[in-house]
Amino acid sequence: MDWGSLHTILGGVNKHSTSIGKIWLTVLFIFRIMILVVAAERVWGDEQDDFVCNTLQPGCKNVCYDHFFPISHIRLWALQLIFVSTPALLVAMHVAYRRHEKKRQFRKGDKKCEYKDIEEIRSQRFRIEGSLWWTYTSSIFFRLIFEAVFMYAFYFMYDGFRMPRLMKCNAWPCPNTVDCFVSRPTEKTVFTIFMIAVSSICILLNVAELCYLLTKFFLRRSKKAGNAKHHPNHENKEETKQNEMNELISDSCQNTVIGFTSS
Repeated sequence: MDWGSLHTILGGVNKHSTSIGKIWLTVLFIFRIMILVVAAERVWGDEQDDFVCNTLQPGCKNVCYDHFFPISHIRLWALQLIFVSTPALLVAMHVAYRRHEKKRQFRKGDKKCEYKDIEEIRSQRFRIEGSLWWTYTSSIFFRLIFEAVFMYAFYFMYDGFRMPRLMKCNAWPCPNTVDCFVSRPTEKTVFTIFMIAVSSICILLNVAELCYLLTKFFLRRSKKAGNAKHHPNHENKEETKQNEMNELISDSCQNTVIGFTSS
């Protein structure tokens, strides 16, 4: 799998992320993808070959291995990383779409376009507000769901996060209950707990970033509401001026009528 391409794509999203989002992306690549590629794949590389059962019954070993390990840890981690990274691609597509619209306005010579050249549009950093805020927040929400689902799948599928040394299997076509042994169970347990711990840290970072964005959103809305109370809009000002002019005209007319009556 080409993780470099994924890093290139998500690196563009990192430019428009919050500080917490940049920390999350760093943890994702250094402590998850690099550990998976450099170390974990070698630890699990021989899992089926070194899975030994004390029987010579044909097919028994394969059936027992499939029973205890329906999906390889490495493949499940790779699938998890793909699902967790996919929501960030929505942000990348949103940013690419906005840049495309800016370039189209620039080429048409639109007066609303404030950019001098195409390079300035390409290097622009978009603020997380408006429609981009909804896309970014939704991506974090889906990341949280995927992380939680995969952590539960790990616990449910492997009956915990520890790798047992001995497994007893009585599945057909085994003639009786046989003992099966896993290679390097302690090392695999350490890697499993480490990956689960890093996944938990990513969940905490996602929750923190989501709270930060929601807090910032509501503070911005309350600030706009406060400004609207202290500074009426243009239409209200025009209406107030018109009412004052009407009152002045009415007063002057009344004074004129009173003057004629007196004379």
